[in-house]
Amino acid sequence: MGDSFTEGMSDLLPDGVYRGWADLLAARLAARLPTSEPDFRYANLAVRGKLIGQIVQDQVAPAAAMGADLVTLVGGLNDVLRPNCDTRRVCALLEEAAGKLAPSAGTLVLMRSPGRNGPVLERYRPRMEQLFDFIDELAERHGALVVDLYASEALSDPRMWADDRLHLTDEGHRRVAEAVWQRLGLPAEADWNAPLPPSEPPSWAARRAADARFARTHLLPWIGRRLTGRSTGDGRACKRPELAPLACGDTP
Repeated sequence: MGDSFTEGMSDLLPDGVYRGWADLLAARLAARLPTSEPDFRYANLAVRGKLIGQIVQDQVAPAAAMGADLVTLVGGLNDVLRPNCDTRRVCALLEEAAGKLAPSAGTLVLMRSPGRNGPVLERYRPRMEQLFDFIDELAERHGALVVDLYASEALSDPRMWADDRLHLTDEGHRRVAEAVWQRLGLPAEADWNAPLPPSEPPSWAARRAADARFARTHLLPWIGRRLTGRSTGDGRACKRPELAPLACGDTP
């Protein structure tokens, strides 16, 4: 459940579909089951651009009704990145969501979301940390697990982030899937928090060119959507609305 982070942006597959950490995790969990237990099912209700109020309104009741063994809830970051965010309201809505999900979920997983190093993170860091402190409290009250991605230096590396500077690359999503996998108590297959190899920093000219591309391709459209009250998720349905078996192509 959640927004673009759980939908899988920007882990783009050749067919134009976003995969992401949740799909990767589901495929690994399905592959781990013995052939005598072929009834693994997976749903992904996340939709890009959704605020926590929309997640609570559209996703919580269907997810609670599924009675799944494992439920992940990641939301609220789209809210705190907006200028006039009411952080207390965001926390209250998260409390409402966890309260409805925890009784029906075998295991509820919450996250302290990763942040990309840069001016945006520094500007909104106090709000983010207020939100994440509340998530820790929420997990303690409801017996949920917390995956702390915010503390990861590796995931804060700008090379882990796509050109829009808001979504992780395929490598970032792979590491998030591994982090959740390990938090569930499953045997580690890699060090998800290992730093990327050192590299030469881009030149001043390359940085300015990248900034110009970012502004033209991503920042200006984002500002336009904020001014007109639109979202990238408007009219978009989630990619897996019901618990269903994974296709052969979905598993490793």
